[in-house]
Amino acid sequence: MSEIIALIPPEGLKILVTLFLCFLIGLEREEHKSGETYTFGGVRTFPLIGLLGYALSLAAGGQALPPAVGFVVVGGFLLMSFRHKLETLPSPGVTTEVSALMTYVLGVLVQRDFYWIAATLVVLSLLLLELKVALEGMSRRLGADEIFSITQFLLLAAVILPAVPNQDYTAFHLNPFRTWLVVVAVSGVSYASYALQRLVKGRGGVVTAALLGGAYSSTVTTVTLAKKSQGADRPHLFAGAILMASGVMYLRLTMLLALFNGELLAALAPWFVGLAIAALLAGWLWSRRDDAVKRTAADDAPQKNPLELDSAFLFAGLFLAILIATHLAATYLGRKGVFGLAGIMGLVDVDPFIMGMTQTSSASMPVTVAAAAIAIAAASNNVAKGGYAYAFGDRRAGPAALGLLVALAALGLLPLLVL
Repeated sequence: MSEIIALIPPEGLKILVTLFLCFLIGLEREEHKSGETYTFGGVRTFPLIGLLGYALSLAAGGQALPPAVGFVVVGGFLLMSFRHKLETLPSPGVTTEVSALMTYVLGVLVQRDFYWIAATLVVLSLLLLELKVALEGMSRRLGADEIFSITQFLLLAAVILPAVPNQDYTAFHLNPFRTWLVVVAVSGVSYASYALQRLVKGRGGVVTAALLGGAYSSTVTTVTLAKKSQGADRPHLFAGAILMASGVMYLRLTMLLALFNGELLAALAPWFVGLAIAALLAGWLWSRRDDAVKRTAADDAPQKNPLELDSAFLFAGLFLAILIATHLAATYLGRKGVFGLAGIMGLVDVDPFIMGMTQTSSASMPVTVAAAAIAIAAASNNVAKGGYAYAFGDRRAGPAALGLLVALAALGLLPLLVL
């Protein structure tokens, strides 16, 4: 095969690549042709446009003006095509014309040896064209609030993050860049689950709500499911789902540790993954007991958007406060003070404390102490969620969820035996 390719002149190979890539787009457009309405181009027109771009780029000898003029000319013809659509069709689209402009650019890119970029653009173009129904359906499910949330995330990650200084300040070694990076990471993971919940809203059951909600906030999910268990007459289903949400929490924490501290990940990942599997399996088996035969619907979408700016700034403030508190506890109270702080913070909000542990250096706190503190905070959080389930849940689902979460908390303290 390589010998045959070697016989083809370099420019001939480029022509074949251009022809193939543009043919793919033309083939996709040909499938959407209808004999009853006007449609621009197909399997012949699109390759011809790509070859035109290739030829003009080759004749230009590296200059940008001739291909640019060709782009304008091709764009003029496509504008005429779109104008004809406006005059003859009730709801014209411009997708085909834009795809034709893309094929022209592909010819120029291939001639100038940008093979990878050309192939990538073709793949992305075909995905966007073929996923029309799915993308339009998603746009109908994602309203203005979700679009605004994405804008907020871009503000957090692409505007604020690069602007903050990446250096330590004060004796507590507070680093604004690392602090905001933690905010972006935690908010991003939470929002990914939040968005999935919004997309599947109304099409999932209690177990689906627990799995997605556990990645968003296992505490919020526990309270929500506990309240919904009242009057549902499905105690095993709701108690098992609450346990599964806490199992997902351990996977979420493992992901965050992987992003920010490899040493803590190595110390805790085997335990946390094992706890997650145990909680998910036990919760699923518990939810399948006799009263969980019928699927009960649940509101999958949490009420609070994790990407709201006030939430981000609040998390950043809590994170900095816990960093300072942890430093003071380690300096003046030793490991017992750190463990006590972990137990208290687990009752309130576990994420800022655990993220604070990932930012402590091994010089100021041994990895084993930080890992043990994280395990204590997670176990304390499970006990707190058990209390919420007992307080807000059904008279049978609440006590069952409390017992399951206390058992998970006890298992969550096993890492202390080796740390």
